[in-house]
Amino acid sequence: MTLCVCRTFCLLLHESLIFMLPYWLFFLVPALAALASGPVMRVRADGTRPLRIDATWMLMIVALSLIIGFRYEVGGDWGNYFRYLFGAANLNFSDLGGLEDPGYWALNILSVKLGFGMTGVNTFGAFIFSIGLVVFCRSLPRPWLALACAMPYLVTVVAMGYTRQAIALGLLMIGLVMLGRQRFVFFTLWVLAGALFHKSAVVLIPIAALTISKNRFFTVSLVAAATALGYVTLLADSAANLIDNYVDENFESAGALIRLTMNAIPAFIFLLYRKRFALSSAENKLWLILSLMAVGMFLAFFPTNLSTALDRMALYIIPLQLMVFAHLPDAIGVFGRRNQAIVALILFYYAMILFVWLNFADHSHRWVPYQMGIG
Repeated sequence: MTLCVCRTFCLLLHESLIFMLPYWLFFLVPALAALASGPVMRVRADGTRPLRIDATWMLMIVALSLIIGFRYEVGGDWGNYFRYLFGAANLNFSDLGGLEDPGYWALNILSVKLGFGMTGVNTFGAFIFSIGLVVFCRSLPRPWLALACAMPYLVTVVAMGYTRQAIALGLLMIGLVMLGRQRFVFFTLWVLAGALFHKSAVVLIPIAALTISKNRFFTVSLVAAATALGYVTLLADSAANLIDNYVDENFESAGALIRLTMNAIPAFIFLLYRKRFALSSAENKLWLILSLMAVGMFLAFFPTNLSTALDRMALYIIPLQLMVFAHLPDAIGVFGRRNQAIVALILFYYAMILFVWLNFADHSHRWVPYQMGIG
């Protein structure tokens, strides 16, 4: 029996190394950089880190854009997005006002006019997502570790599978960086920009009101107005349809509990060790709120039939994973040191996530093998 289990594991590992090699390479590059680098110790006067995007990180933006954008027949919704591309052939930019998710339609219209096809749409979208991811990683003490943690699920599954929501998430990550710096207006604008690609992003605007520590009346009024504007212009006409799809029909989202657990684990870690995290007061409050949301969504899974709704909203909480694990080596190790043993354990955890997802997820066959092309 033991021999049979070992043989099965070896066969899976062999297949993983051959047919899934690109995904492992995408993960190993930032993982090795994370092991070789220490934390960023420099902070600004408000306790946040400077957002310096140097040539190396610009190269990462380009690499991520090409990896995500030039994928061919990769992702669970690959075929579904062609309806936008075919529809865009008969549209102009002047038609965007009457369309849902006008940002994504704009990318399709642009790509059709330039003759770039689906590859153009995916690459434009991947570029937006990659900028947001890199900006967010650079705001953390261990940006390479954050990027490595992003590769197995956020990049591989979300960015290569849920194109519209991935773009919205990329813009949201920039917004979260702004919110951690108490720039509420910029946070609201970035979230509204994300909602142009996937309207569900609008529901995150009220988070800003919960993080306010000064000018409360003015900021709450501004946030409330922005929320109302976003709802009326982007969500109102399709709210009933969203409820039908995510709530009333009681659709089951395969793997929802696993993905909610992936957010709940770092949320519990943050709630346990948050006093040891080197965060500004505004950042601490922001991530406390998102941690409580992650725990609440995890607990709500069991007594409700909202697995699909919770699963979709959980995508917007994924940045919590990157934040927690980028701080954890310094929170539980020796502050300011490399703490490579802790970094290695975190990387091992995400390597296991990648291995399990590629080999055992219900829909992973739509990602394997990874292939690049023009379509």
